[in-house]
Amino acid sequence: MADFDAWQPTASMDSLRTRAQVMAQVRGFFALRNVLEVETPMLSQASVTDVNLRAFETRFSHPQSSQEQVLYLQTSPEFAMKRLLCAGSGSIYQLSKAFRNEEAGRFHNPEFTMLEWYRVGFDHWQLIDEVDALLQEVLDTPPLEIVTYQQAFIRYCDFDPLDISLAHLQQQTSRLGFNDIAQSETNKDVLLQLLCCELIEPQLSQERPVALVNFPASQAALAKLEPEDPRIARRFEVYYKGIELANGYHELGDPQEQLTRFENDNLLRQSKGLPTITIDNLFIQAMHQGLPDCAGVALGFDRLMMLKRQSSRIEQTMSFFIDNA
Repeated sequence: MADFDAWQPTASMDSLRTRAQVMAQVRGFFALRNVLEVETPMLSQASVTDVNLRAFETRFSHPQSSQEQVLYLQTSPEFAMKRLLCAGSGSIYQLSKAFRNEEAGRFHNPEFTMLEWYRVGFDHWQLIDEVDALLQEVLDTPPLEIVTYQQAFIRYCDFDPLDISLAHLQQQTSRLGFNDIAQSETNKDVLLQLLCCELIEPQLSQERPVALVNFPASQAALAKLEPEDPRIARRFEVYYKGIELANGYHELGDPQEQLTRFENDNLLRQSKGLPTITIDNLFIQAMHQGLPDCAGVALGFDRLMMLKRQSSRIEQTMSFFIDNA
């Protein structure tokens, strides 16, 4: 039997009104700080190499070519926004759709809204302060707490993640209740991410937001490494009430190092039997022109709305979820 209510929005009208109000509030927040709002393409000729991300693909029938062109829906506006930074935009932000071909569930929809911004002249500590200011304004939160990745693992898992060997990490992962994965997984970062997701994140930030800082260098992504301790990266994630809200970096500015990281991602993809991804050469060319010293962060706007509305599921914050889109 057909569900005659399936056409209805998944969010209430009150929730959608709140969403519009918060979007206006965010734009006012950045206008006061002279941060320029920009728009970048949803479709691109290249995508991210990150082994944990899977982009949607589509095909463009170009009228001047007999060959269809593969295009990707953006998983984040990051590369395009950094090209604007290299072109001299100054500090910028964007409220835009992003797309990831992954699960749909309590905290995930394959199409979602991302708030991403870059502050020229900021390091990651200054950007953490600005994320804190935004959360205080939108959610009326207490001041944010800073916890290092190392402190979190020692507190909740009783070992140091920066110095642990693979064999010892496997033993610890088994001790903590994940024996099957511990025996078969040989990538330290996969085991660390498992423990962080399952045991640490749910216990963080119940009373006030927490910025988890100083991630292992092997999880740097697009962040600079810490000169005083090359074991760690200038990367942070922000959590509140157990929800991962934001991921930020003091941005890597070295184009050769960036290219090497992309190439290493593709090697890891090959080792896992995943398709390699075309590296975004336009982004690398822009990096050679020069990325200004800056820090950037991506914040899940729908998750922010979950906290604002005290919603239990992400579809309660958006007009239509993937199940009835």
